[in-house]
Amino acid sequence: MAISAGGGGAETPLSEINTTPLVDVMLVLLIIFLIAVPVAIQTIENLRLPVFESLESKDKVENLLITVSTTDAAGKTAGTTRSGFEGAIREGECRVYINNITPVSSTELYDQAFKRLDDIVKRAGGADAIREDPDLIPQVHIRGDVNAPWRCVAGAIYNVQAAGYPTVGFISNPVDPNG
Repeated sequence: MAISAGGGGAETPLSEINTTPLVDVMLVLLIIFLIAVPVAIQTIENLRLPVFESLESKDKVENLLITVSTTDAAGKTAGTTRSGFEGAIREGECRVYINNITPVSSTELYDQAFKRLDDIVKRAGGADAIREDPDLIPQVHIRGDVNAPWRCVAGAIYNVQAAGYPTVGFISNPVDPNG
């Protein structure tokens, strides 16, 4: 504690805070940020992310791939043939595809997912064998159209979890930053 050495008789503690070191540190940080931020922004603008083709996973063929989309404004559905589909809209009807090609309704999605999981469990030797080796449990991968409303995606999640799949994940496509 600092003691005042003035000529006033009684010694009282000095209650002033020395702000000079605080100001010095703040000025140094200000200068660092004034230099670092423009450099970081210029570096990020020139960043090129790789664009790659999404390939089917080879490690677990039992995984279930579900694609969720909707109809377009004219009520047309995306398909493998030229149907004049103009792109999914948020107000369209939900469309769910198993393995990107088989269109299914909610009931069919539940039934097919349940049958598929049941076959996998039987092939593995029953529920006890699956519990002993959790790597045998298949996963569900959902690829949702960017314009598909959440109600469609949530319905697909509900149906596959009700069918018994414990793990549901999402697949996204990388976007080409060059156009």
